[in-house]
Amino acid sequence: MPTLTKVATKADIPAGTSKVVELDGKTIAVFNCDGQFYAIDNTCRHRGGPLGEGSLSGTTVTCPWHGWTYEVRTGACELNPSIGVPRYDVTVQGDDILVAL
Repeated sequence: MPTLTKVATKADIPAGTSKVVELDGKTIAVFNCDGQFYAIDNTCRHRGGPLGEGSLSGTTVTCPWHGWTYEVRTGACELNPSIGVPRYDVTVQGDDILVAL
């Protein structure tokens, strides 16, 4: 059964931004897409770029290193749907954002 861990509060991640967190040895990027929160692995599959530092447009994040794009709701790479990054379930309880691992 996955463990829920608090990673931030709603105020920590304003709409259209992200926050990178370390959780159980994993680096995870948590995104706020107009009040909906999503979490994916922070590492781009192309060359390891930091997705949490990329630009967010709707629910698509663009890797700041080479422009690969990922759908933050699913972790799917938009350039090559057969690859992607792990996605993690997010739960909001009050003002707290929790990620399941």
